[in-house]
Amino acid sequence: MFKANEAFASFSVNDLQRAREFYTQKLGLDVSESTEGLDVHLGGERVFIYPKPNHTPASFTVLNFIVDDIETAVDELNNLGVRFEKYEGEIKTDEKGIHRNEGPMIAWFKDPAGNILSVLQSGNK
Repeated sequence: MFKANEAFASFSVNDLQRAREFYTQKLGLDVSESTEGLDVHLGGERVFIYPKPNHTPASFTVLNFIVDDIETAVDELNNLGVRFEKYEGEIKTDEKGIHRNEGPMIAWFKDPAGNILSVLQSGNK
C-alpha cells in the first residue's frame, strides 16, 4: 500500500520576486526562498511556489485562507491593495467581493501571477 512521509501543495507563478513581495508584504506570510522557488509556511504546513516561464493561472482556487472574521480580513487586505473579484450569476458576490449564500462566506482575489486565492470564514457568524 502507498505510504507517504509528507505532502505539500504547489503551484506556479511567472515572476518569483513579485510573488515573494505579494505573499510577504500583502499577505504577511512567512516565506523562505530556495533555488527551486518559494516555501510559504502556514503553521505546520507549507505551500511551494515555483517559477514557470509559460505559466498559465489555474481557473480554480489554488489556496484558501481560513479566517475568523471575513469582513475584517477583506477590509485589511483591501487596505493593503488587494482587490477582490466580483462575480455575478450562479456564484454572486456583494460589493465587497464576499459570497454570502450557501456554504461558508468566501471572497476571492488573485496573486500577481493571476492565481486565484480566497479567504473564507468557516461557520456563519
